[in-house]
Amino acid sequence: MFDATIQLRVRYAETDQMGFVYYGNYAMYYEVARVEALRQMGYTYREIEEEGFLMPVLENYSKFLQPARYDDLLQVRVWIPELPGIKTIFQYSFHLEDGTCIHEGKTILTFLKKENLRPCRPPAKLMSILRPLYA
Repeated sequence: MFDATIQLRVRYAETDQMGFVYYGNYAMYYEVARVEALRQMGYTYREIEEEGFLMPVLENYSKFLQPARYDDLLQVRVWIPELPGIKTIFQYSFHLEDGTCIHEGKTILTFLKKENLRPCRPPAKLMSILRPLYA
């Protein structure tokens, strides 16, 4: 299974009047985590798009356990629980520096061919990287 961890530092502009990360910012955090996880894998979003693929989000889920606050350094675990097909699931867990899990999430994305915006199988390069991790 593909699994990666990235770090995010909460910026002041991402917090609300209570000093908590505004809930809508988690969708952006998911995007940052996905992009960086793919980069760790050795395959960037830029390469995916240059090869003629797009990855729009179809579904987005969040579970808030505790608030994140300004200047918290978050450890974000990103994993793909099953080998991608036309749809790909990314799951996320957010942890404070002491290891406390404060947030869980999931996004479901699909692959589209850029030329016609039709659903398609994942890029061959992505599958060649991932397939051995699910054997």
